[in-house]
Amino acid sequence: MYAIIATGGKQYKVSEGDIIKVEKLDAEAGATVTFDQVIAVSDGTLKVGADVENASVAATVMEQGRGKKVIVYKYKRKTGYHKKNGHRQAYTQVKIDKINA
Repeated sequence: MYAIIATGGKQYKVSEGDIIKVEKLDAEAGATVTFDQVIAVSDGTLKVGADVENASVAATVMEQGRGKKVIVYKYKRKTGYHKKNGHRQAYTQVKIDKINA
């Protein structure tokens, strides 16, 4: 059984027991979060639309973290212009506990 959920502007295909990294959520490690935006659920047959309007996915927050550094380098030739920046995207690692369909 799997579900497709939407959070942080992205969509994830999850099953029970999966560990995924999603965009940062306001929750402490060990807290339980519920994803209500369920797009589809499959348990042999795919259900979408009105069939999954009451579905939800429960997950436990494992940790808050920051991803690897991405270097952003801007350069314009012949003018001496260059700028170097770094960025580390914040994420929340969650473990999927239960798919309520």
